[in-house]
Amino acid sequence: MMNAYSELYLDDAMNNLGDMVEYAVCDLGYDPDQFFDWFISSGIASKFEKGNPKYVTGMSGFELTEAVLSATNIKYEKIVPAHIEFKGREYWGGWILAYYQWFTGKRFEDIVKGGLPLSTVFSMYILHEADESKFVESANEILNRNKQEQKSKLHQIRKARGFTQQQLSDASGVTLRMIQLYEQGQNDINKAQVHVVLSLAKVLGCDVEDLLG
Repeated sequence: MMNAYSELYLDDAMNNLGDMVEYAVCDLGYDPDQFFDWFISSGIASKFEKGNPKYVTGMSGFELTEAVLSATNIKYEKIVPAHIEFKGREYWGGWILAYYQWFTGKRFEDIVKGGLPLSTVFSMYILHEADESKFVESANEILNRNKQEQKSKLHQIRKARGFTQQQLSDASGVTLRMIQLYEQGQNDINKAQVHVVLSLAKVLGCDVEDLLG
């Protein structure tokens, strides 16, 4: 597996992302998932996950938070970060997400969309004393399970209606390959053209919402 960037940056990256999340959530009071969405939409997450030294080592967690809020035009009152010797779940959540992203090379955006928003990571705090590999195993299980659920909706309804993929393709006008890609989760049916989903739903006798994630 190819790591996202040089391991030389990893300790700083983990500590800084941990400090960023802790400051944003504990000091500034932001909802963790909302703030992490800002982190992603700001474009800073993309630079961080590629190992850009300016962001993974050149900024403190406090400065990262400020950069995210500035880039997303969020008004906030500056507060001096609280220096707490004991680092809790907020720090650990950012810390372990930085490790997971580095280890897997996945984008933060894909990690969150796959079923690991920051709030879910917080709920896994029981793993904070375990080796990082335990979190990687658990996170992979969650992402794989969610991927299976996402791809199975069309599959389950099609099977329940007694259609083969070819029969559904013939009846709906949607290509066989497209149906296969939707069922395998390689293409996101939520992003399909409206007429495609409508055609599938009409043939399957279900609501459009039944096919969407």
